[in-house]
Amino acid sequence: MKLTIERAALLKSLNHVQSVVERRNTIPILSNVKIEGANGRLSLNATDMDLDIVEAVPAEVAQPGATTAPAHTLYEIIRKLPEGSQVEIEQSGDDSQLVLRSGRSRFTLASLPVTDYPVMSGGELPYSFVLGADDLKGLIDKTRFAISSEETRYYLNGIYLHAASSDGVPVLRAVATDGHRLARVEVPLPEGAPGMPGVIVPRKTVAELRKLLDETSVDVTISLSETKIRFAFDDAVMTSKLIDGTFPDYERVIPADNDKVLEVDCKSLSQAVDRVSAISTEKSRAIKLSVDKGGLTLSASSPENGSAVEELEASYEAGPMEIGFNSRYLMDILAQIEGDAARFAMADAASPTVVREVTDSSAVYVLMPMRV
Repeated sequence: MKLTIERAALLKSLNHVQSVVERRNTIPILSNVKIEGANGRLSLNATDMDLDIVEAVPAEVAQPGATTAPAHTLYEIIRKLPEGSQVEIEQSGDDSQLVLRSGRSRFTLASLPVTDYPVMSGGELPYSFVLGADDLKGLIDKTRFAISSEETRYYLNGIYLHAASSDGVPVLRAVATDGHRLARVEVPLPEGAPGMPGVIVPRKTVAELRKLLDETSVDVTISLSETKIRFAFDDAVMTSKLIDGTFPDYERVIPADNDKVLEVDCKSLSQAVDRVSAISTEKSRAIKLSVDKGGLTLSASSPENGSAVEELEASYEAGPMEIGFNSRYLMDILAQIEGDAARFAMADAASPTVVREVTDSSAVYVLMPMRV
């Protein structure tokens, strides 16, 4: 294999694929990225056996071929080369080394046989549909903050993607929860998605996919089975195993009859929570909301730091009540609301609170209260 490629193009693709590679690996080949040159393109492939990404970029291929090289080392070298430079990549005759030249620099990297590189892309994916990049970004951004990081409840370590019905209208729904808060967001169900199984997309896959989506606005082709999911767009294909578990019946924790409704300016509330929570203890991050007709009072206190109180204008017609929340969880939810006003539907100080955007019904958030 022998090819020449622009540094900027190679760096962009390497940045995408190398982040999949774990820093510590017991299997040496998994520390490497597979490099393949053919038909005027360079293809890069990285995997951790659960997540696999392939990305292709244009290159001048003088001699087709394939090899592997240490992913993070290669990325660091390309990152430190001068902007605008050309990179020449050549495979040694016995395929034990990769020689990289750019300007007056020359690097020799150890290679491992390409035949040892694992293949993840096989298997039938019977369900396939197309989703706009912005819709997919929205599903991810508005739910991923609620993904659990508790490894014992592994079935909560991802986003639950499934076909559902909202007021009789078919929707594609994304749900995430960590037991303290829940996020449920939906978009119209794409053609090809009816009948798809409900799948749990792992946290790492969600994070890597979101990074790739930052640089595109094209439609994304999503293919899936009960064990795998694939996202294809531009020149990238990401394949991931799914979490093998049953997502809990989230509908049971979304209260339908909370009758105490509070409407408040979202930005003002978020800033006030941020200020008042400076007083609350690092461990509990507790903050109290006292609501009465026409107003909302936020307060926090701790033995070490003292106390803080802030009043806000709000629309509220029910009887007075007090409820406590984790301030960070509350701010995470408020950060997802794009409109001006947030609507809180509450029952009492011990029951879950439902938070929505006043003008958008496609997203629902549930927040468990705290004792304050």
